[in-house]
Amino acid sequence: MAERALRGTRIGANSMETEENVEFAPRIEAVYDCPDGRVIVIPFSADADVPPVWEAPGGGEALLRDADRPDPKPGKPVRTHWDMLLERRTVAELEDLLTERLQLLRSGQLRRRSA
Repeated sequence: MAERALRGTRIGANSMETEENVEFAPRIEAVYDCPDGRVIVIPFSADADVPPVWEAPGGGEALLRDADRPDPKPGKPVRTHWDMLLERRTVAELEDLLTERLQLLRSGQLRRRSA
């Protein structure tokens, strides 16, 4: 098998082509300021919409230099188990179910589960 192994460069190695006579797409550099004082420079296509906020490496949000921070998007309200339960049943129905289950438990028809 060793005789049939490919020799030379490995998969994923650098290309053997040169960059001569290659015209690159026009680019702009966006400068972002991190909350900890670092500066990030990110190249974008000249046609791209540059986002005003970029997630900084190491956490936090870097702000595009000379840009205003956008208004935060409204988040979804937190739904608790109780909220989801009230979507399916009314409080009166829940009280009826509780009363029924307590009667079954007290009469011995239901057994308590040991934890």
